[in-house]
Amino acid sequence: MMDSGKIHRRKQASQNFVFTLFTLMSASIVLVLFVILGFIVIRGLPAISWDFLTKMPEDGMTKGGIYPAIIGTFCLMLGSMIFAFPIGIMSGIYVHEYTKDGILKRFMKAMTNNLAGIPSIVFGLFGMSLFVNDLHFGDSILAGSLTLGLLVLPVVIRTTEESLKAIDNSFRVGSYALGATKLQTIRKVVLPMSLPNIITGLILSIGRISGETAPILFTVAAYFLPKLPHSIFDQVMALPYHLYVISTSGTNIVESRKMAYGTALVLVLIVLILNLLANVLRRYFGKKVKMN
Repeated sequence: MMDSGKIHRRKQASQNFVFTLFTLMSASIVLVLFVILGFIVIRGLPAISWDFLTKMPEDGMTKGGIYPAIIGTFCLMLGSMIFAFPIGIMSGIYVHEYTKDGILKRFMKAMTNNLAGIPSIVFGLFGMSLFVNDLHFGDSILAGSLTLGLLVLPVVIRTTEESLKAIDNSFRVGSYALGATKLQTIRKVVLPMSLPNIITGLILSIGRISGETAPILFTVAAYFLPKLPHSIFDQVMALPYHLYVISTSGTNIVESRKMAYGTALVLVLIVLILNLLANVLRRYFGKKVKMN
């Protein structure tokens, strides 16, 4: 019969093996991330300059800058936020706080998950059919923003729902015991406590929007448009589509690749800044909730 010392050593060895395996896996993920970022930075940094960031594209996008693409990307991000965030947050509140457990709630969650799994190009085709053709918005910021808003809507709903789920039910019960209504409890107790996680999810969803190409390909993106938009019914250039075009259609291969890597670096930096902003806001609102 094996003594207790051998059993302990075997358990300790198994634990060390699993811990080492998990550490190596985590390190490999971080290493891959740094390799990708390093590759983009090394290839894209030579193209970054003030003119590259602030000038209009020239000579078939092989010269000049990417200023209209940067502005167009931010216009699409802002438009999709205005559409998706209010609807997504209110839908998440309704699903978690007002819908009782049952067939309806399970059906709504299943449909939301299925919507989140639909390929982005399908959203692009739907946006082209509905917003561009049927509603006659044309290729415009409005059509592209609505399409991107639909794309990210299930993510916002699920993020809001999970953030609300993380709040212990005792806070709701205590609020009801003090005479507060359900709406007052949600507005004064639940939402402030879940706000850090909600904001984090919202900003991360913006990062996803900024890198989508297929939805804007059919609804808003222009191949070469060296001017800024003046209304929501104008076409715009966007960084993801700009990157795709100059990577595949440039006449000057060397200059096109240089601009492509520079555009990729700018896009990566935008996503990185959004992720850092999400962490900062989460910590700020988290401290604010604890103080209150």
